[in-house]
Amino acid sequence: MDGLYKTKNHIDDVRESTAINAVSGNSDASQVDPTEPADQTVITPRGNDQFNEVIHQKGGGSMTQHSKPVVTVLTAPGEQEPPGMDAVRARADVRFACDEPTLRDTLPGTDIMMVTDFRTEALAAAWHTADKLQWIHATSAGVDALMFPDLIRGDVTVTNARGIFDRTIAEYVLCTILMFAKDFPNSIRLQMKHQWKHRDTERAEGKQVLVVGAGSIGRQIGRLVGAAGLKAHGIARKPRKEDPDFVAVHGNDDLYEQLGHADFVVIAAPLTPQTEGLFDEKAFKAMKNSARLINIGRGPIVKTDDLITALENGEIAGAGLDVFEEEPLAEDHPLWDMENVTMTAHMAGDFIGWKRALTDQFLENFDRWHKGDELFNLVDKELGYAGSK
Repeated sequence: MDGLYKTKNHIDDVRESTAINAVSGNSDASQVDPTEPADQTVITPRGNDQFNEVIHQKGGGSMTQHSKPVVTVLTAPGEQEPPGMDAVRARADVRFACDEPTLRDTLPGTDIMMVTDFRTEALAAAWHTADKLQWIHATSAGVDALMFPDLIRGDVTVTNARGIFDRTIAEYVLCTILMFAKDFPNSIRLQMKHQWKHRDTERAEGKQVLVVGAGSIGRQIGRLVGAAGLKAHGIARKPRKEDPDFVAVHGNDDLYEQLGHADFVVIAAPLTPQTEGLFDEKAFKAMKNSARLINIGRGPIVKTDDLITALENGEIAGAGLDVFEEEPLAEDHPLWDMENVTMTAHMAGDFIGWKRALTDQFLENFDRWHKGDELFNLVDKELGYAGSK
């Protein structure tokens, strides 16, 4: 969906940074990036290194003389240090925090924060100790957990990782569409039973895809499914008469009408007060009985109980889910056993090397900050997301 700022569309969507061995509800917690060294240490707070330099930030005043800027990296408890941090240390005094107590210790004197835990509540709790903070960078596309009132009202700049995950999420969506069209879930079940059963399957070309959230990720989805011969329509805050990535972009007010035309409905919107619970009983009843829902946005945008009812009653034909209201999904959750549902563990955009790509993106913006240039991927704090071109 559109944001207030027109920002640079960089490295190319959140997606989200993963906590290794986290004991919280992070569905990505069990994943290890194979590009990371195996001997990385668990994060602990670090002290300052001083050197003679004077740094000025455009619109933010000057840094303390004879010191590097201070960057605090906020991770999930137990998460390993992000790859590429030596390059950050070459530019700044780097501190680490992983919860509210450690953040209270490290936040005073901090100029910049790099937040890798997209579910964190520690920043809001420790906010009163932020005495110099100018800029927060979230290594995720979604920043809903960071949007607490004091931050929204204040003058601290927020940026996100828009662009990093766009292509891989779009690939995931196209894969899911084709998987449903070619009945792959049933083929896998038949294979496990050693049963040979010929069936006719759907032709994907010409099917209509409705992308709810026509921002950076949504645009990439539109481009990719369009290249495969599907007809991509978008939903945004405001309609757009001409858009190179969609047949048409409709306004939010047209959502329910457009749901009735779509063969595949893709949720690519950020979680905001306006989108939370958007897909409920009313939305599912507006969809075609043959339609499939694909959610790569945020779990709470879908009311899970209403989705299960719609699937059981045949109001929609299936769902491909990468995000959920509660993560990880409970072992006894009914979604596990539904034959018209496919699920993945909040990993749609996570490609090999994604963690290093997030650090590189932060460094690119850091260098712009250092020179006093405008940052890219600025988040509109009132809307809760970064704008798209």
